[in-house]
Amino acid sequence: MMPAATAPPPLNLTACDQEPIRFPGSIQPHGFLLALPQDGARHVLQASANLAQITGVAFDPALKQDLPAILGEQAGAQLEAELAHGSLGVQPTHMGTIRVAEAGYFDVLGHVHDRLLLLEFEAVSRATPPDFRHLYPKVGNFLLKINDVQDVVEMSLLAARQIRDVTGFGRVMVYQFDRDGHGQVLAESREEGYESYLGLRFPATDIPRQARELYMLNRIRLIQDAHYTPARLEPAMNPVTGLPNDLSYAALRSVSPIHLQYMRNMGTLASMSVSLIVKGQLWGLISCHHATPLPVAFEQRTVCEQLGQILALCIESRTDAGELQFRLEVRRTMVSMLAGLSQQNVDFADSLCSVFPELLRFARASGAAIVVGDRIMTYGNAPGEQEVGELVQWLGANGHGEVFHTDHLGSVHPPAQAYARHGSGLLSMSISRIHPHYLLWFRPEVVQTVDWAGQPQGKTGPGQLTPRSSFDSWRETIHGISAPWHDGEIELAVEFRGALLGIVLERAEQMAELAEELGRINKELEAFSYSVSHDLRAPLRHIAGFADLLMETAGAEDLDKRRRFLKNIKDSARLAGKLVDDLLSFSQMGRAALHPSLVNMTDLVRGCIQKLGLDIRERRVEWEIGTLPVVRADPTFVQLALYNLLSNAVKFTSHKEVAHIAVTATETAQEVVFQVSDNGAGFNMDYVHKLFGVFQRLHRMEDFPGTGIGLANVRRIVERHGGRVWAQSTQGAGATFSFSIPKDIDT
Repeated sequence: MMPAATAPPPLNLTACDQEPIRFPGSIQPHGFLLALPQDGARHVLQASANLAQITGVAFDPALKQDLPAILGEQAGAQLEAELAHGSLGVQPTHMGTIRVAEAGYFDVLGHVHDRLLLLEFEAVSRATPPDFRHLYPKVGNFLLKINDVQDVVEMSLLAARQIRDVTGFGRVMVYQFDRDGHGQVLAESREEGYESYLGLRFPATDIPRQARELYMLNRIRLIQDAHYTPARLEPAMNPVTGLPNDLSYAALRSVSPIHLQYMRNMGTLASMSVSLIVKGQLWGLISCHHATPLPVAFEQRTVCEQLGQILALCIESRTDAGELQFRLEVRRTMVSMLAGLSQQNVDFADSLCSVFPELLRFARASGAAIVVGDRIMTYGNAPGEQEVGELVQWLGANGHGEVFHTDHLGSVHPPAQAYARHGSGLLSMSISRIHPHYLLWFRPEVVQTVDWAGQPQGKTGPGQLTPRSSFDSWRETIHGISAPWHDGEIELAVEFRGALLGIVLERAEQMAELAEELGRINKELEAFSYSVSHDLRAPLRHIAGFADLLMETAGAEDLDKRRRFLKNIKDSARLAGKLVDDLLSFSQMGRAALHPSLVNMTDLVRGCIQKLGLDIRERRVEWEIGTLPVVRADPTFVQLALYNLLSNAVKFTSHKEVAHIAVTATETAQEVVFQVSDNGAGFNMDYVHKLFGVFQRLHRMEDFPGTGIGLANVRRIVERHGGRVWAQSTQGAGATFSFSIPKDIDT
């Protein structure tokens, strides 16, 4: 028998969020509860206070009553047999339908939690176990219909109609939680006479934090009659732990008196909630209301739970498909931008400016800004340069590096309220780990009109909080907020930042290489200046000196002396001309384009030897030409490099009675290495670092004449091919010059 309802005492919601709803210490009275030891002993440790009222059997913990003593021999034996063969977990399992003496028939649910075996008994009108045969076709029909629907709202409406058909609730709503915890009604199925909440938003305070956590654990919850008087547990504490019982998974768990008052204020006396878990998060609820008390049997709840799971899976599937398509589109834009940026050789900031339209499309923004030090470049509907500069200072001062986003910039950076119309939303990323360089996107204000189901707590001003008594539509207009940033946009922005930093690093490396090359060129220019002032001046001085002597002897008859003077003038002019020719050749090596083709190195070497015939004349030179592979290179340049090396070998073996010069090659998977060896004068390895510089000589001009440019030409040619050049020598015993040609030289 239900006791007469009494007016509940005033409730205070100031501690609503800390209410211990998992530990109510009582159950709903449309059933009773027995707690047994988890270790297998079958005596009852704890019972709900309404046991005697329902069964006529009083509970006394001191008697260590077993199940037959409380339920009757037949029901007790049936249940003990079921327990002996079954294995229970934390989720309630249907253990059968039993008849308890004169009390009638009960569905028994069992689960293990909090170191107890909890048995819940719900009164039913049938004498047989639940029959799902008339319910499963409804599930099958729902599956067929939902497979043809792509829209989440339409799917939710199908679920609401099906659950209302299964249970008989007067109103069934499906609502989704937003990121602030507010729930918006997406779909609704209701009987005539029930108020519509479709499209309304319920504030987050209606379902406090610990209630949301409980919805994640126990995915269905029924309140059969909001006027119920709770049946307390006896003894009040868990006999095993000595603490209040954790009834998180119990179907009969009593609910917060605050929530019961909330229901009554809404005109609802029976309710049921089914959790919608999507990707491990509480996405929303299926909420069922009825104006009068309404029992919902186990089999009906089971089907509703299955329908909720199907709906959640379909929502996840459709959401994943939409998410994938969205990410693909954003990634396509990102890849296109990066391809363009990586191919440009202009200033990096200017490169970014050239893709401003793509940047807006990437972030679905209306304005963008690039900040590189003191340079500020804006595009589209963006704040002014001064405002952007202040914003960047704020970002740096508040540690908002890497990627930062907000759809309510004015709430965290008050000066932004002045340009909220086109800058309410901000997505920023730092594009330097050292300097204040930023890429910013702006989204405009989207004025939102929110229809609340009653005026939310906190919108009414100060005062004591009580359960809401009004659910009339209350409209609020919200300013200063943009469209929210999509999770996929944030993740791809992080990826985009990494790619940009990679491009910046590559540009920095290129600049470092360029600086190194410029340094080398400067050294060469210094050497060139020295050559002009020294090497080129020397033969010109000789020409001038011998010309003066020739003029002084103009009237003399000594023809031999005049011939000697003319020969010296001719030799000096030839040396000056060769120096100029070599300088021009060296200059061309750095400017002329390569034209790689397959080169027969053996033929090339033999051609060089033939050209050196005039320099060799009557000298004895033994040539050794090994097996030389074909390479891909510029034949003109490589021939010049080989000619310089072979010419040097001929020159520096001139003091040998028999010169031995060898050209050999070795090959690896990546490159071919050629060696030119001789038995000539060699050089001191202490000065090998000077060997390939412009106008560098390791021997006296009188001993081995030359311009000092040939080996510099060799190095430049080889490096243009992506290869290396080096030398080894023992002074007085010859030298070996080596150079490599990569096998994968670009065409």
